[in-house]
Amino acid sequence: MFRSNFAPNTGARKEKGITGLETAIVLIAFVVVASVFAFTILSAGVFSSEANKQTIHAGLKETRTGLRQHGSAFAFSGFVGSTQAVHKMIFIVSNSLAGEPVDLTPPYSWDDSGTDPDIVVGATTATFLAYADENQRKIDLPWSVSFIGNNNGDYLLEDGEKAEVTVWLMDRATGIAVGSPNSIGYQDGSANGGGGGGISATDSLIVKSTRFFIELTSQMGTPLTIQRAIPPGLRQVMNLN
Repeated sequence: MFRSNFAPNTGARKEKGITGLETAIVLIAFVVVASVFAFTILSAGVFSSEANKQTIHAGLKETRTGLRQHGSAFAFSGFVGSTQAVHKMIFIVSNSLAGEPVDLTPPYSWDDSGTDPDIVVGATTATFLAYADENQRKIDLPWSVSFIGNNNGDYLLEDGEKAEVTVWLMDRATGIAVGSPNSIGYQDGSANGGGGGGISATDSLIVKSTRFFIELTSQMGTPLTIQRAIPPGLRQVMNLN
């Protein structure tokens, strides 16, 4: 009886089958790990994009909430004793780039009576005004505001509105003609009315050819900086442009 010497090698087949199964498992595991890694990367990218988007929006909001000056700035002078000096400045502002409303609730007002300016009792001021020249720096000056043109009657400077800001560097004695001696005085807080934080007796008077900076800083947004120089000849009203 003839017997074949080539009997089926079942062990080899079994070994080959196990090797293919292991390979498939490894490939599946690799695909799963790669998918998890890709999802993690994509999630991190999404979160990063959202964070960048929020940062950009915050930056744009900061830009939109700034102030812009309109037209000329003016300086007004009077006499401390017999010395002529600047006692207030006026400029007009609007909301830049149609941004968020800017709170211009003033700390002072004026009424052309007694000594101006007059403190506004209980006012909550979110905007501050500073002045600097080569001799001095004042970080919290008295200021008042008057809205001009179309406005809704509150102190929020909104899109399309304009406000005239008056910077009080010295007190104004309204009962004395502005061209007469002692028509203006130092801000020492002793007058009936009058401001505090401006030019005092120990400071330098703002006189002809003085170069200066005024900075109006609102609660949000970039400060408005105005750089000008007093003309070489003082007059009662001076256009600084």
